Amino acid sequence: MSDPKPARHILSMSGGKDSTALALYMKDRIPEMEYVFMDTGKELPETYDYLRKIEAFLGKKIVMLNSDRDFDHWLQVYSGFLPSPRTRWCTRQLKIIPFEKYVGDELVHSYIGIRADEDRDGYISSKPNIIPHCPFKEDGLVHADILRILENSGLGLPPYYSWRTRSGCTFCFFQRKIEWVGLKEHHPDKFEEAMRYEKVDPATGQMYTWSQGETLSQLAERSDEIRRNHEKSMKRLTKEKQGQTLFEIFREVLDDESGDESPCLVCDV
Repeated sequence: MSDPKPARHILSMSGGKDSTALALYMKDRIPEMEYVFMDTGKELPETYDYLRKIEAFLGKKIVMLNSDRDFDHWLQVYSGFLPSPRTRWCTRQLKIIPFEKYVGDELVHSYIGIRADEDRDGYISSKPNIIPHCPFKEDGLVHADILRILENSGLGLPPYYSWRTRSGCTFCFFQRKIEWVGLKEHHPDKFEEAMRYEKVDPATGQMYTWSQGETLSQLAERSDEIRRNHEKSMKRLTKEKQGQTLFEIFREVLDDESGDESPCLVCDV
């Protein structure tokens, strides 16, 4: 009788700091680890560049999923209606389903980059053969530890963190107003593309936009105002939060501006 097939170990990369730090953290602990990235086809150029650097550190290829069915394919399937916080078809079709298809029915240990100082669980599959693990939570690692892992490796933070606080699509609907301004400034072509996706339902007149309450064209007209308000908030918190890094302050400012929306638990790790 042959021995049972050993369980697989898979870590999903988002192109963000936490999953990257976790990949580095687990590299020598589980040498047989597989790394995957669910590619929407609409990622920042910096994300792809960062993933290539991560591959060099790991000495392994990151498997890119969704090579045949990207965002535009699923947009047609959903009759041109944009995903939103209420209807996150992008998360399901471009993240969850491709990952579960890649896993199949084999026993898999899935590793998630949620920290000990976060009050969330990340994406937990309903499939019984996928066993989730959160090593940072289990080992008590917090935000400062993640920054130290990235700094000590020489890899550092993803470059887009100078104007954006999460990985994900160029037009992620969870972006804050100032992050849309950042996209417009750093990648005007991506901003223009996002504008072209916005539409009006001819039957109801309802606007389908990426940014809550206004079109990107309207947001662009307010770029200077949004920038000024953001800089005021940054100056205020920099005085109040001495000892925190600028990235931590930046993220706290955006959290204050965000309202009650929660980011995608698959992308934002």
